[in-house]
Amino acid sequence: MDGLYAAEFGDELSEETIEAQEPEPSEEEVTAALDAVALDPATIEAQATADAASRVHDFAFRRAAAKVREFPRTPGIYLMKDDAGRVIYVGKAKNLRSRAGSYFLRGAKEEYRTAIWVDEICDIDYVECESEVDALLMEARLIKDIQPKHNKELKDDKTFPYLMISTREDFPRVEVTRQPADRGVKLFGPFASAGSLRGAVQVLQRIFKFRTCSLDIEDGDDRWRWFRPCLLASIQQCTAPCNLRISKDEYRRDIDRLITFLEGGKTRLLKQLTLEMQAASKALQFEVAARLRDEIKMLETLDRRGSIDVHAQPEVFYIDPTKGLAGLKKVLGLAEQPRTIEGMDIAHLGGGETVASVVQFLDGLPFKAGYRRYRIVGVDGIDDFRSMHEVVSRRYRKRVDEGEPFPDILLIDGGKGQLNAAMAAFRDQDIKPPTVISLAKQEEEIFLPGERESIKLSRHAFALRLLQYVRDEAHRFAQHYHHILRRKSQLDG
Repeated sequence: MDGLYAAEFGDELSEETIEAQEPEPSEEEVTAALDAVALDPATIEAQATADAASRVHDFAFRRAAAKVREFPRTPGIYLMKDDAGRVIYVGKAKNLRSRAGSYFLRGAKEEYRTAIWVDEICDIDYVECESEVDALLMEARLIKDIQPKHNKELKDDKTFPYLMISTREDFPRVEVTRQPADRGVKLFGPFASAGSLRGAVQVLQRIFKFRTCSLDIEDGDDRWRWFRPCLLASIQQCTAPCNLRISKDEYRRDIDRLITFLEGGKTRLLKQLTLEMQAASKALQFEVAARLRDEIKMLETLDRRGSIDVHAQPEVFYIDPTKGLAGLKKVLGLAEQPRTIEGMDIAHLGGGETVASVVQFLDGLPFKAGYRRYRIVGVDGIDDFRSMHEVVSRRYRKRVDEGEPFPDILLIDGGKGQLNAAMAAFRDQDIKPPTVISLAKQEEEIFLPGERESIKLSRHAFALRLLQYVRDEAHRFAQHYHHILRRKSQLDG
């Protein structure tokens, strides 16, 4: 023992030196020392069994880590198992090898979400998927069927998000909700992440073009023929039943195809679409055939249609964000509840590159397909007012020329000066503006054109929280673009 301790603490003492330095202990001293550390036979046997079990578990953990080395670098599902072979956790991955391997790093034992259970891992399996969206849907189905105990613990006591499709409406709508209805809906889920689910919905909307609004649209009601569709119709991500641009039966077919896909019938759906395309072509219905051809192509290349990571949105509202929109309707005195908001911000540094950002929010959530960046070209030095004038002029002149709809609300980051510059741009372009407001950061004041007094809302007001979210997202997006240009200029130099 003395030799072991000497080695542990780095001493260079030989056995002869130890013997010379330390006198041999008496029999009484040895007995006392043994009594102090001795264990009864039952304890010794239990300890030996525990040590053996620990060695077996350690071997199983290392074997699972070794299996991950052979995982493909493709999207899929991984299933963590305990020593009894029970699935204790199901997760999705864009890159199976990288994501599953992260659970075997030291950081996983320190991360609060995983530290409590990673030591239970004794085995791991995977299922390869064609895309991130397929992986997300399979993850939801497996969690629902298997009910792994640690998938529940990672929810921080929040309810699961679901994908809900209304079935009793003439034109069913699709939405993400944590409080699904009991009747008249088709539910998919639960899903592990509302943000990832929203990202998947935006990817799928490019293919199936379903509506996500809360409008009560009735088939045959001619009043809808005069309704202005939202921006989703203009970018061809919705067939605009709100304007009766698609029949009830055609829209229902699109929803049925979506449901088939969500239920894991992608292969069956592709065969069905191919048969429909061939039939339409033989019947000389070339527009129908062309649309079906495009749907087939998008389904076949779903992994390249969009990334969940790109489209996924952070969850700022833990309640329905429509409360923020309802609050804005009341505060701004609008005739209808707004659906679309655009936010604008200017970013610059030291008189160098000046850039502007435009972000779009749809139904209270970011719509990243509508984000745009602008490089300010007609302003020298730092001039936020002239820069705002330029970007408003460029953006809305183009939207008028191309017949694109305006947002319900345009939010300018800044105070009265920035707001006046934006209104001057509309006036100079002879364009009727939407509802334009600005939000000053210091006191979080809302300014309206022509009004001397600002509006000050409670810091907890849903309307203010939504405006802050739009403003901060515009600022983040502008700063990101600015950093890109700075790095590019440094490399060019």
